[in-house]
Amino acid sequence: MPGVLRCPFSSCYSDKKDQPEMPTLFVTGANRGLGLEFVRQYRAAGWDVIATVRERSAELDALGAEVRELDMTDLAAVSAARAGRPLDLLLANAGTYGPRQATDAAGANEWLETFAINTVAPYLLAQALLPEVRAAGGKLIAVSTRMASLADNGSGGFLAYRSSKSALNMAWKTLALANPDLVCVPLHPGWVQTRMGGQNAPVTPEQSIAGMIRVIQGLSQEDSGEFFDYQGQQVPW
Repeated sequence: MPGVLRCPFSSCYSDKKDQPEMPTLFVTGANRGLGLEFVRQYRAAGWDVIATVRERSAELDALGAEVRELDMTDLAAVSAARAGRPLDLLLANAGTYGPRQATDAAGANEWLETFAINTVAPYLLAQALLPEVRAAGGKLIAVSTRMASLADNGSGGFLAYRSSKSALNMAWKTLALANPDLVCVPLHPGWVQTRMGGQNAPVTPEQSIAGMIRVIQGLSQEDSGEFFDYQGQQVPW
């Protein structure tokens, strides 16, 4: 159950002292919405959390995570990011909707910025942290969206967001193929009541994150490179 997260990683126990060592999460976009709820639930489960933000918030500071500033538009800073210790889990959560339309030069520039934040930055971060994730035998998870699915796009719209998240899925699939010893999976969080999702969304942040945590815990190398939602259902590409 989401309220009791048992550590699924071998690194939770020290060979030297046989004392529990809490696993470590590295999560981006942690100052609000899904990122903040990820921090809240993993901290409640006893995890060490490195939470990166563009701007700090009092609500995040109160959760006891190690808060670091990281602007996902600064690709040099993203590439230079390091946890400084083995990572059991990377959650590439930070993202943006981008422009509703991209039919002129200004919109196209915003579209490119959306790609930088939603696709390029998460992939560069995964590459930067890969040795630390491998050191813990950890997992690399990207928060994607069902709107990235080509098969499920029956309504159109939101071109910048959809295309950047589709590209994120492709990046994560490629990451999985290049690193068969790890688990690399994009997840659809559901339509969630956040600033991006709006208050009419049917899923609360608590429900979405609790579901994704259950899914993440159950993922194995056989699942790497696949696309799932927060309830564990496979999403078509």
